[in-house]
Amino acid sequence: MKIRNITNPQRFFEVLKDAKGRVELVTNEGDRLNLKSTLSQYIILTQIFKDAKIDEVDLIVSEPDDLNMLLDYLVRG
Repeated sequence: MKIRNITNPQRFFEVLKDAKGRVELVTNEGDRLNLKSTLSQYIILTQIFKDAKIDEVDLIVSEPDDLNMLLDYLVRG
């Protein structure tokens, strides 16, 4: 799943807390970072999203319900 233009990363991570399965960010190098991990979130916020905006990321979502939750967040904010 490719996500673009998330302007509130903090809210995005709050939504991910409710995910039942794994939600992983795929880096340009092909590494996968567990987005439910607080440590990963801090690293991502400080290193990747320096502008406080997520331009584009690839996510792997393991549970269909989590995918629906993320799609609802993206559509409704």
